[in-house]
Amino acid sequence: MRGELTAGQMGLMRGAQTMPAPRKYPLELRERAVRMYRAAEPKPVIRRTVEELGVHHEALRNWIRQAEADAGERDDLLTTEEREELAQLRCEVQLCRCTAAGRRRTRCPSSGSRCRR
Repeated sequence: MRGELTAGQMGLMRGAQTMPAPRKYPLELRERAVRMYRAAEPKPVIRRTVEELGVHHEALRNWIRQAEADAGERDDLLTTEEREELAQLRCEVQLCRCTAAGRRRTRCPSSGSRCRR
């Protein structure tokens, strides 16, 4: 018995294979919350809106800021498309570095997600 390895021990020997954490709030809720906030006149206090929806006030504030960036209303944040492109470019750079070093790596070291080729 002592010489046999369990599946968990084999997983530890191979290294951590992490999966991204599930999103706390569904995408539909995020979109609805931003629509509710933007459609309200006069602009409601964020805390009042979060009480209605049952979400954290910082989460709603971040969703609103990202929606404004995606709509071109803010210049201080990357749009969602720019964020995705940046993540893909970083992944490609890491793959090039690993290839140049003679290693083959098919996963991004930071996120653990597979790179799209």
